[in-house]
Amino acid sequence: MIEFAVVSGKGGTGKTSLTAAFISLAGNVTIADADVDAPDLHILLKPHVLQKTEFLGMKRAYIDLDKCTYCDICRVNCRFDAIDENFVVDPTACEGCTLCYHLCPVQAIEMRDTVAGYWYVSETRYGKMVHGMLEVGEENSGKLVTIIRKQALFLAQTGGTDYLIIDGPPGTGCPVNSTLSGLKYGIIVTEPTQSGLFDMKRILDLMDHFGVKPFVIINKYDLNPEKTTEIEKFLEEKGISYLGRIPFDPVMTEAQLKGLSVIEMGDNPISREIKRIWETFRKSTG
Repeated sequence: MIEFAVVSGKGGTGKTSLTAAFISLAGNVTIADADVDAPDLHILLKPHVLQKTEFLGMKRAYIDLDKCTYCDICRVNCRFDAIDENFVVDPTACEGCTLCYHLCPVQAIEMRDTVAGYWYVSETRYGKMVHGMLEVGEENSGKLVTIIRKQALFLAQTGGTDYLIIDGPPGTGCPVNSTLSGLKYGIIVTEPTQSGLFDMKRILDLMDHFGVKPFVIINKYDLNPEKTTEIEKFLEEKGISYLGRIPFDPVMTEAQLKGLSVIEMGDNPISREIKRIWETFRKSTG
């Protein structure tokens, strides 16, 4: 089984659209969406949820008003102003620091687990998909990504699939670290802009740290041919595997609006180029 992630140093490069295209070409595949802060792969794959599981985040304070003596020590010392005048804790403001828990003279405060989001096992038209979603303002996205990856790997191994394809989150933060850790291959989708080049270099450094072999695709290359040439020259100098470049085409947006991968839109220049890129990658990793 080949496991790889499609990532990007920044948002808006077309990463998820290309991930969906690769999924449609892979055949026997298990899917994971590691973007738990703002997932969108489900828009194209329309998963049918089979299993929904709570994701417990950090513990937050809860005040038992039957025990509370209203001494005000907790409220005065809370630097996050998470306790109101009625001694009720605002869960969106509480940072789980446990100061109030330790200061309370009558042990009226306890630290409780909170539901920070959910993760799902679903069925798509291509195979099983594991994905998740954090609640607004919640943290520990890296921990949720780890759970999703482990569950997806279990399904892939028990199901005997050929590929485990991960739609990674954008950027280089904690969820990206959790996505790349332990991987052998990663595909970076970049765009011909200065920020695209800069952020591509950052995620290349991250892949190098984790020992992940990088492959690069330049999307919408014809919007800035000069910058495309600069990126290609950089990749050649560094000896990084360059899979190819994809032109800008409204068919990509049309596919998104229809909830399809661009491959499902029939024969078109982008589909042909993506198929060529997929074959190049498949042969390089097979």
